This record gives sequence, C-alpha cells and structure tokens, in this order.
Amino acid sequence: MFDVDELVAECRTALDEPTPVLAVRDVLERALTRRDEIERALPATRAEFTKLHVSDELTVLKLVWAPGMWLAPHDHRMWAAIGIYGGQEDNAFYRRADTRVAPTGAKVLRAGDVALLGDDVIHSVTNPLTTFTAAIHVYGGNFFTRERSDWTMDTLELDTEVVDRSRYFEEWNEKLGL
Repeated sequence: MFDVDELVAECRTALDEPTPVLAVRDVLERALTRRDEIERALPATRAEFTKLHVSDELTVLKLVWAPGMWLAPHDHRMWAAIGIYGGQEDNAFYRRADTRVAPTGAKVLRAGDVALLGDDVIHSVTNPLTTFTAAIHVYGGNFFTRERSDWTMDTLELDTEVVDRSRYFEEWNEKLGL
C-alpha cells in the first residue's frame, strides 16, 4: 500500500545524494509504478494544492488540476520534480526577456511520467482534459518562503500582484460547483 510518510522519508534521504533532484526522480519513478495505490491514498476529486511535507530543505505537495485549469507562467527558484499519477499536465516553457517572458518550448506529461525542472525554469501549466489531473510535486527547498515571480498569461509581462495559489485552486472548485 502506498504510504505518504514513506515517500516523504525517501525524498528526505535523497537530499543526501550528490545530485538530490536525480535521486528524487528515482523515488518518484518507483512510486509511480503503483499509481493505483497512490490514487487510493491521494484521490483526485477536486482541485487541490495540499502540503504533504514542508521544511527548509524540501517541500512535497499533492497538486490536482481541475478540468481545463491553467496556471500562468511562473518560476520556483529551486529545482522541482513532478510525478504525474493521473491525467495529463501540459507545460509551456519560457525564458526571461526583460520584464516579459518569451516561449521556448513545451512538454506534455502523462500518467507515469516524471519531469525535472531546474531552479531557473519558468513554465506555465494546463490540464487539457475533461477529467482531473493528479501529481506529486517535490521541491528542493521551502516552496512557501522562497521568493518567486509570476507573469500574466495574456501579455507575458511580469505580474506584480501576489498570487494566492490555495485560493486559485478553490476558485476552480467553485467554478465546478465543488
């Protein structure tokens, strides 16, 4: 049976490896061989931005994207490993261009995929499906205290408003009547 505490412990141990992000990738790949167990332990029934573990060295989140949900370009300023256990997450990538960002590519992540993001990556995320997409996101630091930037989806200009991620996910649930 999938155990969240066991996953977090393995991710914490991975921090002692020479390249922690690669060790975390291995942890997520092993976990994703049991996607059905993960889905039972972390069901995807509504948009969610749920803390599974937060420390100065490591953040582990359960993210569930609502059907059609999107998140504008943003950075994390720390490495990340994303493991999809249900659905599909479309990522568009950007590079800084003064106060704007410019598109540079894209990657589709499907159930069973793990993607690594470097600490300088800027991306946006979309769930193109009519069903929920569920993922475990692991970050190499405290996701909630690290400074980060957001850009608007329409103009790709730097957005100076602070984005409340938790509220944004709840807004999508309200749109769906959940």
